Amino acid sequence: LDHVFTDKYLNVWTGTGWVDNSAVLLSAMFGSILLALIVEKAKKCLDFSVTLFFVHLVSCTCYQKGEIPNTWDWWIVHIMGMIIMIISGEFFCSRRELMDIPLLAF
Repeated sequence: LDHVFTDKYLNVWTGTGWVDNSAVLLSAMFGSILLALIVEKAKKCLDFSVTLFFVHLVSCTCYQKGEIPNTWDWWIVHIMGMIIMIISGEFFCSRRELMDIPLLAF
């Protein structure tokens, strides 16, 4: 749980830190696919992504006994993940919105 809810493992200067960084960024890509499946509207992707980031921030703060994550690495990686989730989520949602609606289903 420390890898998910603390800031001591996210480090952009080490190889082992990039394993955790890439896990955060890959989860953002997976989240954008889930946005397309669950939210289905491109306009709502920003709201859902920021809300998810805020819930994660509150969870991390509660896990660390009231201490907000205070490393630049944590903030940079999570904001990059949020941006990736917003942009790719809006892309996937807009692609899904533009799909043809079948008129005859046999």
